[in-house]
Amino acid sequence: MVRRILINADANRIRIAITEDGKLAELFTETPESSSTVGNIYLGRVTKIQQGMNAAFVDIGLEQSAFLHFSDVDSTMEEDEDASDDDDVPTTAEVGSVDVAMRTAKAVPRKRLPTFNTKRSGEITINLQAKQLVVVQVTRDAYASKGVRVSTKVGLPGRNVVLLPFEPSAGVSRRITNPRERRRLRAIARAILPEGMGCIIRTAAQGLEDVDVRSDFEFLVEQWSDIARHVETLKGPGLLYREPGITFSVVRDMLKDDVKQVLVDDRKVYREIKNYLTRTAPSLVGRVELYTENRPLFDTFKIERDVHNAHARTVPLPSGGSIVIDHTEAMVVIDVNSGRASNERSQEGNAVKTNFEAVVEVARQLRLRDIGGMVVVDFIDMSNEDNRKRLFNEMKRELQRDRAKTVVYPVTQMGLVQMTRQRIRQAMAERSSEICPMCFGTGNVQSAATTVTAIDRWLRNYRAGTWKLGVVVAANPFVVHHIQRNRASTVWRWLRQYFLRVRLREDAELDAGEFRCYTSSGTDVTRKYLS
Repeated sequence: MVRRILINADANRIRIAITEDGKLAELFTETPESSSTVGNIYLGRVTKIQQGMNAAFVDIGLEQSAFLHFSDVDSTMEEDEDASDDDDVPTTAEVGSVDVAMRTAKAVPRKRLPTFNTKRSGEITINLQAKQLVVVQVTRDAYASKGVRVSTKVGLPGRNVVLLPFEPSAGVSRRITNPRERRRLRAIARAILPEGMGCIIRTAAQGLEDVDVRSDFEFLVEQWSDIARHVETLKGPGLLYREPGITFSVVRDMLKDDVKQVLVDDRKVYREIKNYLTRTAPSLVGRVELYTENRPLFDTFKIERDVHNAHARTVPLPSGGSIVIDHTEAMVVIDVNSGRASNERSQEGNAVKTNFEAVVEVARQLRLRDIGGMVVVDFIDMSNEDNRKRLFNEMKRELQRDRAKTVVYPVTQMGLVQMTRQRIRQAMAERSSEICPMCFGTGNVQSAATTVTAIDRWLRNYRAGTWKLGVVVAANPFVVHHIQRNRASTVWRWLRQYFLRVRLREDAELDAGEFRCYTSSGTDVTRKYLS
């Protein structure tokens, strides 16, 4: 498989496309208004403990409080099992102190501390209370009406290692299987890490010289020292560390040996990437190239159409079928439709062909649109049990390429496949669109005929309450045009039936289901005669 990273940058946005064998596989976009908060580190203050939700809400300086689930609390904030059960044990630090936030003070007041049940350790007491300062990191962007999700398990990612300031363990990527290499990397970590800190050594560190791995550690430790000094200067909740932009995140996490080429069409971004790789991965510097052709980068690699389709509700399949993607508040629903014509002789054969094409496209669209949460796919019914098992296995195989964690359940008797996909950032649809001001996100607006019926009812009430001969009706242009097209059954009927001369006025600020009525002098009398 040939993988490329294509980076298109301009004054308003950055688009990064990951292609696999020339086909768009993942797409990242960033604008000044839609930058992600994932990876940012904040000093927060606990505002509320919700034992019934096994969670706390933390003020981190954003408009909406962050959500901290007890499962996202690191081990340093779990109560020591040998601690006394006396509620009046004196403490070494106040709840709101910086020492507690930085885990340098172990004791906090112990009245009514929350608990959390785990399968591995049973009941755990969490050293977390209202008004307590705590250092947290964003793990999921806000979406819909939910705020960001945070964790006290803070990690500073580098290209080769991830520094864990509050976890003393040193882990090595499972993809590094050579025992000698794992021991070498752990020895480097132990030699350089300050007491109480830990790390995760990433796959990219495999085979690197000691000095390259050490430089990554030294850079991250110094970065954490700067953050710790910043904590001392803050008087309340605020930002401690901002994750670099999407360009560096993608280059850091996705530029590996299997990437053939990185093409950048902006000189400034090109130089920044080269400088970063010179320090962290000198062997990969040669794969970064500056794109200087006049033709747009995405057009050259024929992926602009794929980018457009990534925003479409309906995505075509090779055999003439399609998948339809709909977003709801709770989940994403994907419907698989067969094509009108098929070369297959049986209904089962047609269903199998379309479904297996859909599996590939669904897995691709999940990555491409960064869809997270619950997903339900409605496949075409197949009567053969073996075909349903094959479909389930094929879906699991296709999702193995996905960096996000996914869980897939077998095909139900109704042909449904249920799955969950890790939600980190907002889905592409949320980042690149807004709720329609006309339909408020429902996809439907009140019909013009329904609005005309409401106007008719208002005119009847108006005639019953006054003998004035004229009235001005303001409505959305969509409604006004409908009335004008049907003058015989609207304007002329109102004149004959109610003895009212109705003048129409277009008002684009009114919704399709709204209208306003005014007297000839301009007085708004809409509310007065509503039934």
